[in-house]
Amino acid sequence: MATTQPRAKAGARPKARKAPRESVFAERFAVFAECLLTGVWIALASLPLVTYPAAFAAGARHLRRRTTHVAGGWREFAADFRAAVRGGWIAGLAGWAAAAAVWVDVQAVRAGIPGGPLVGAVGLFALIGGAVAGLRAAAAWEPGEAWRELLADAGRRTVLDPAGSFLLIGGLAVVVSSAFFVAPLAVPVLGAVAAAAVAVEERYRRR
Repeated sequence: MATTQPRAKAGARPKARKAPRESVFAERFAVFAECLLTGVWIALASLPLVTYPAAFAAGARHLRRRTTHVAGGWREFAADFRAAVRGGWIAGLAGWAAAAAVWVDVQAVRAGIPGGPLVGAVGLFALIGGAVAGLRAAAAWEPGEAWRELLADAGRRTVLDPAGSFLLIGGLAVVVSSAFFVAPLAVPVLGAVAAAAVAVEERYRRR
């Protein structure tokens, strides 16, 4: 005898199917694309020149949200930027002052002043170290935190975690190289540098 299949009860709703999970490749490509978009946002927010620390802080926080699957977009980035720029512009001004001091050292080297090469080398290394510390501070920024404390802590991590610091130096070198060969490429690469800073800070935190 043929068996009859049980019929669904009248009015019963069919079970909802789960959405297919995103493949690992698609997820990583989406994060990469988000990094490039974030680089554009960072570049736009850095146009006032002294706002680049706040721009990187907002970009890094946006990427942290993206990697933890928390919703967020341009509005959240703008809100973070407004919060970070309140004290971040002072850090940006200090960064430009340090760059100007190194430029003076380089001019002293070119002029052949005694001791100029040593002073120029020390100034250049200090500027690179300051840039790395600034990136690490931006990657660790949260609303309400003081930039002075963030930079002090980031400076210690820059020394205590040389591997992560060298990774960020490599990222900065990629930005400079991109700007030298094809200037527009440096804009999206800024997002990749922010992502590298987030990864370096997360790696140090887990250690």
